[in-house]
Amino acid sequence: MSFMLRTTTALGLALAAGPAFADMDAARAFLDAEIGDMSTLSRAEQEAEMQWFVDAAQPFQGMEIKVVSETITTHEYESKVLAPAFSAITGIQVTHDLIGEGDVVEKLQTQMQSGENIYDAYVNDSDLIGTHWRYQQVRNLTDWMAGEGADVTSPTLDLEDFIGTQFTTAPDGKLYQLPDQQFANLYWFRYDWFNDEKNRADFKEKYGYDLGVPVNWSAYEDIAEFFTGRDLSHLGVTGEVYGNMDYGKKDPSLGWRYTDAWLSMAGVGSKGEPNGLPVDEWGIRVDENSRPVGSCVARGGATNGPAAVYAVEKAIEWLQKYSPPAAAGMTFSEAGPIPGQGAIAQQMFWYTAFTADAVKPDLPVMNEDGTPKWRMAPSPHGVYWEEGTKIGYQDVGSWTLMKSTPVDRAQAAWLYAQFVTSKTVDVKKADVGLTFIRESTINSDHFSERADKLGGLVEFYRSPARVAWSPTGTNVPDYPKLAQLWWQNIGDAMSGAKTAQEALDALCEAQESVMARLERAGVQGDIGPKLNEEKDPQWWLDQPGSPKAKLENEDEEPKTIAYDELIKSWSN
Repeated sequence: MSFMLRTTTALGLALAAGPAFADMDAARAFLDAEIGDMSTLSRAEQEAEMQWFVDAAQPFQGMEIKVVSETITTHEYESKVLAPAFSAITGIQVTHDLIGEGDVVEKLQTQMQSGENIYDAYVNDSDLIGTHWRYQQVRNLTDWMAGEGADVTSPTLDLEDFIGTQFTTAPDGKLYQLPDQQFANLYWFRYDWFNDEKNRADFKEKYGYDLGVPVNWSAYEDIAEFFTGRDLSHLGVTGEVYGNMDYGKKDPSLGWRYTDAWLSMAGVGSKGEPNGLPVDEWGIRVDENSRPVGSCVARGGATNGPAAVYAVEKAIEWLQKYSPPAAAGMTFSEAGPIPGQGAIAQQMFWYTAFTADAVKPDLPVMNEDGTPKWRMAPSPHGVYWEEGTKIGYQDVGSWTLMKSTPVDRAQAAWLYAQFVTSKTVDVKKADVGLTFIRESTINSDHFSERADKLGGLVEFYRSPARVAWSPTGTNVPDYPKLAQLWWQNIGDAMSGAKTAQEALDALCEAQESVMARLERAGVQGDIGPKLNEEKDPQWWLDQPGSPKAKLENEDEEPKTIAYDELIKSWSN
């Protein structure tokens, strides 16, 4: 029975009556009913942390605040369970709205442009870090916690315990957002099919190397070919089987597929962590002062360079050859559940946020003992990729306070943001949504015990490999304006209306048009775009690093690694 249904507890009665004042009894009832020992803190430490919230909330009794996030499992838990608990414990009435990711960005944009206080806090992807730093319309939390937010900043916040703050820190060294949930896109595959002796023998005979986790795209392609249409009746599998899953409908979610770092896996960007410098995974180049100077190769960018063309062409080829026929007409949300239905051998681009839904006991991809038949591993890289380059995307939904929000409302919202990320609740929240934000939670005994039920998620987040996955970085000067260009232009390539080269030429030119307008307007000051003069693209391609010249042979020698050996290497 969920916490929300336990109305016989003291907290349930408090919720029914409607909280009017901060209440430590409600806190104890919440700890009893919902948290128990599922925390990295002892019961005494939990109560001490809750007491701080009770005390800090005193000036805000009866205040009503509104916050917003996208609709994912983690935020549903916050909205339905943690928000009512916070209201009962603190006396601050909080409404936590759940809307689409695009709608969150639209509301935030409207608040930026109008100055109207629509929400008191946003869980806004750290992909907007470059936007927030340049426009200076959000409170930077470093100064906030030392100034107006000092009295409402928890002594147990422990920023060093958060694994994503490097993604929410701008080049000025200031923290602009507080991570609330975090997930990566990784390689997903049928561990049981890959370990089947007949499959392994047949693959070795056909391709001359071992079936395993693909290290590069050449191996991924071989595996996709091998499994597509394969007869797996000896494993009790009936129906058509496919070696790849993706989606291709011309829809805003198609843009996420690419801005969320498909090009990074191909090797488009420069070396560097968390993002390539001077050229990032969007193909945008910045100068030594972090000013965007170009997107097209003619200005030193890489959005329309050979590596990007290779990336898009491969995605289209695999979608057409190795995926279910319906995939080309699917959106992100429609494609997400398909691997769990049991007919997909592998998927290069699979969000770990799907884990909670992919481990449900009645799915054909689950064993009777509650362990999954699938695993996740690092995504394979394309032929242009080099060691030290970003290799995939990590979503970091983060608490963001707008300057247009009145101070007292921002202070109350900051209390809520800290409550839902606190050490008291974080293990339980992570258990529900599987979107880790704290090192202490990842390394907790609870997740050591649960690890074998989660298909490699815990092992990945405990590994040194995770730092190569990162959100959009600070090279992107205006995420909302630029991100919407991707799905429209990539969609033209997916539909066949344009070649990949033509679509990417149009995309980089559109990005530069937006950056030129920002430069003319001067709205981002001396950290806004300052476009390079155009040169012969070959001049840039002849320079070291990104943009990278076209390789004569884009089919490198395929390479795989045994999954169990990979996991072992992480723990060494």
